[in-house]
Order: sequence, then C-alpha cells, then structure tokens
Amino acid sequence: MQQTASRTLWIDYLRSFLTVLVVAHHSSLAYTTFASFDKVAYIRSTHPIVDAHRWVGMDIFENFNDVFFMSLMFLIAGLFVVKSIQRKGVTEFIRDRFFRLFVPFLLIGTLINLLAHYPAYLIAHGNGNIRAYVVDFFVIEQWPVGPPWFIWVLFVFNVLFALIYFFNHSFSPAGAHPHTSPSAAASHAINPRLVPLRWFLYTFLLYVPFAFWLGPGKWTGFGPFDFQVSRVALYFGYFLLGTWLGTRDFNDGLFGFSSPLVRRWRFWLFLSVALYTLLTISAPFLTRLVKDGKLAEFPAYLIYFIIYTASCTISCLAFMVTFRALTVTARPAWNSLSEHAYLIYLLHYPFVIWTQFLMLEAPIPAFVKFVVTFLVSLSASWTLALQLRKIELFKQYL
Repeated sequence: MQQTASRTLWIDYLRSFLTVLVVAHHSSLAYTTFASFDKVAYIRSTHPIVDAHRWVGMDIFENFNDVFFMSLMFLIAGLFVVKSIQRKGVTEFIRDRFFRLFVPFLLIGTLINLLAHYPAYLIAHGNGNIRAYVVDFFVIEQWPVGPPWFIWVLFVFNVLFALIYFFNHSFSPAGAHPHTSPSAAASHAINPRLVPLRWFLYTFLLYVPFAFWLGPGKWTGFGPFDFQVSRVALYFGYFLLGTWLGTRDFNDGLFGFSSPLVRRWRFWLFLSVALYTLLTISAPFLTRLVKDGKLAEFPAYLIYFIIYTASCTISCLAFMVTFRALTVTARPAWNSLSEHAYLIYLLHYPFVIWTQFLMLEAPIPAFVKFVVTFLVSLSASWTLALQLRKIELFKQYL
C-alpha cells in the first residue's frame, strides 16, 4: 500500500530516514578532527562534548550530511502544506502548527537542552551546582537551542506560507493550482530530463550569493531562536519547492515509478557520491592554490560553491528517487519509526551528549564510540517516544 488519504509511504520513510541521519550526525560530532571545546562559553564549541579520540571519517560523514539533509527536510516539510491548508483553513492550520511545532520547540526543546548540556557545564566548570548551571545556561550560553532550531524555523515558514496563501490562493512558482484541469496541467508538464539542471540553478541562486555575502557558516539569533543566516534563503526556497511539488501529482508524475528520474536511481546515487567526493577533494586543493598565489580567493570560492551546490542538489534528488524506487511495501518496524520520527528528533540529543560524556575516558576508537552513541541514542529516544505517544496529548500533536 503506497499511501493513505493524507500520507505517502515513501515520503514518510524518507523523512524517518533523515531523522535517523540527524541522530547519526550529532553522534559523530564529538569525534571529528576539527572539534573544539571552549571552557569559557561552551556555546562557542563545535559540540557540547569533544573527545580526545578523533577520526577523519567522522569529518567526511558529518560534512556529507551537512551539505544536503536539512535542505531536503525543509523540502519534504512543504510537500503537504497546501493540502493541509485547504483541508483545515488558514486559521486552523496556523493554530495546529503552533501546537505541533512552536509549543514543543519552546517547552520540550528547552527542557531537552537543559538536560543535554549539563555534561558540557561539568567539563567547563568542574562542579555540578544545578542553580549555577541553569543561570549559566540562560545568561552565559544564551539559551542553547540545539537540534530544535529546525522546528521553530519550520513554524515560521509555515506561517509565512499560510499568510501568502490567504492573500493569493493561486500562489505557486509555476501558477499551478490543485483544481487545474488535466489538459491545463499537461500544458505545465515538467520534463524530467531538465529537472536536475533547473534544480541546480535554483539551489545556486538560493545559496551562493548569500554564502559570499554573509559567509557560509554564519549563525545568528536571539535567545533560543538561532538559525544559520547564510542558509535562510536556501531553506525557505526548498520549503517553497516542496509546497509547489505538493500542488502537483508528484507521486505519479515527476516521481512516478515510470519517471526517467526514478528509473535511474542507481545513477543518481552514484553521482551524489561522486560529487561529494569531488567536493571533499577540491577543498584542500583550492586552498593550496590560493595560498600558493596560483588562484584568487573569489574564483576559488566560486568553484567550491558550484561543486557544493551540485552535491546538495544531486544528493537531495538521489535520496528522493531511491526511496521512491525501493519503497514498495510497508514494513512494521519502519512504520513505527515513521510514526515516532518527530519525537525521536525532539528527544535524542540528551542521549547523544550523555553517552558521549560517559565514554570520554574509555580507551576505544572514535568509530566504536560513534556507533555506541548512535545505537544508544536512537534506541533510547525511540523507546521513550513509544511510551510518550501512549499519552493522548502527545499522540495528537507529536
């Protein structure tokens, strides 16, 4: 069974897979070779826990995720927004998103991060005074947001789009409307062979100008409302791309089983690996050329950003078509993972940080520590999510 009235199986499985990837991503951050810890204010650290055991493989894995997976999560989050607004109305839609996104972000997110960052405080200050820790958390560290940053940004995107929709019901990048006649829809048909190029150009325009202007790694915010300022346009653009796809029959059209994109899923997977490999190799090579005076800084960055954009685009495409091609029947374990993915996302961070903290002195390789952290964090947050969703309030909104 591919879908229900309001869900699409392969999208649900892809979304839950990305959640697992988020858990793995955070599990790797203590073991990257570039990890650093700032005892004065641990918020400036690359991660709340930094282990003496490192492995460059963690750098490669972490950066691969960072290139594409949040963009793809925003795209997927936009897919069913228009249908949800049409079903509930704008006011009810915003109310639903307030309780499903903003309230969990502010309440559960704050509690989760208070639990998660305590080991960082212990390492930085050498004492476990709870009152001093809470004061430090809100005043010195300025309310660390952790993984839930995605949730408040997604809430803002949902509200912005709902308001746009309220004032212009026909909003869509291509003027598509869910009630468009078959003949009119055919006139707006997308040529799948042009999709990768158009997608690349779209990503380039959303990311590269802002990366040059603001710097690719710049974050900003106030209180818990942190966000990566250089990627706001990219993430909102991908969210809008998702809403646009949602106004079309993407499940049987662009991403139908017979689509040339889906039929060649192996090629797109291979190309995504090849482009990321090229990105990884190009960074030190371009840096060396700049240092040797053989290449100016601007063209070096431009080359890198072109490869980065291509890697992001093709990785997103590759994972979408692969899950579309391989998700044929429902599986009980994956169904459970899909149902509890949102709570796993909300709950996993303390398990990650505390597991990494408890293994700091263990004389075992970084990769083994990463695997243990990942398995403990995923299984523990999944188990807790199973219990919490037995409570009606959690089941209704989370």
